[in-house]
Amino acid sequence: MAVNKNKRPSKRKGNKKKLVDPFTKKEWYDVKAPSTFTTRDVGKTLVTRTTGTKIAADALKGRVYECALADLNNDENAFRKFKLICEDVQGKYCYTNFHGMDMTRDKLCSLVRKWQTLIEATVDVKTTDGYLLRVFCMGFTKKLSKQIKKTAYAQASQVRAIRKKMVDIMAKQVAGEDLKAVVLKLIPDSIGKDIEKECLDIYPLHDVHIRKVKVLKKPKFDLGRLMDLHGEIGGATDENGEIVATSNDFIEPQVQESV
Repeated sequence: MAVNKNKRPSKRKGNKKKLVDPFTKKEWYDVKAPSTFTTRDVGKTLVTRTTGTKIAADALKGRVYECALADLNNDENAFRKFKLICEDVQGKYCYTNFHGMDMTRDKLCSLVRKWQTLIEATVDVKTTDGYLLRVFCMGFTKKLSKQIKKTAYAQASQVRAIRKKMVDIMAKQVAGEDLKAVVLKLIPDSIGKDIEKECLDIYPLHDVHIRKVKVLKKPKFDLGRLMDLHGEIGGATDENGEIVATSNDFIEPQVQESV
C-alpha cells in the first residue's frame, strides 16, 4: 500500500472569510430634477460610500435616470419619458440635467393603424447654449369629416412636402432657443401641434408627436448654468458638499458692534 494515499486534508480553524453585508458600505442620495418640472424630487439613488481614492460623487456623475412625465409634472402624460443625467453632486443631492426624451412602446404601437400613411422626419439641431440634439417626429394622415373613402393615403409628393415642413419647423423651433426653453416646448408637445397646423393645406394630419430627442453633443460643464437651471446659486463646495462663496463672489461683511 502506498504511503499517504488516502490522506484527508486537515481542517484548519479560522479559515473562513467573514461575510459582510454590502449594504453597510452604501449610502442614499436624493435625485433632483431641474426647475422646469413641477416635482423636483425624482427619487433616491444608492452608491458605495467614499473610501480612499474611490469617491462617491464620481460614481454618481453620469448616471441616467428615466422618469415618466406624469411623475415629474403630476399630470396624465404617462406615455412620455424624460431622461435626466446627474451632472453634479452637492451634499446629499444629485443635480440632474436633460439627457433625452422618448415615448413608451405601448403608445407608439397604439398610434400605428391600417388605412393611413405614417410620415416620419429627423433633424440634427444645435441650441443657442451649444447642445446638439437629434429630434425625431412622427405624424399620421387623417380622413376628412365627410369622406366616404375608407383609406386616407397621401401621395409620395405630399409625403415629401410634409416631411420638409416637419424638418423646417423642428429646426426653427429648436435652433433659436436654449436647452431649458426646448424642454419647456417638449413638455406640452407644442412643436407637434404647430406641425399639424402648418401641414393642413398639404394633407390633414393627426397624432403628430415629437417621439424622441437625443443629446448628441454637450458643451463644457458649467456649474453656474446648472445651478441656474435648478433655480439655485452656483459656487464651490466645501468638504461636506455644501455650497460656499468663492473669492470672486461678493460676501457681505458682518455688522460690527464697535470700531
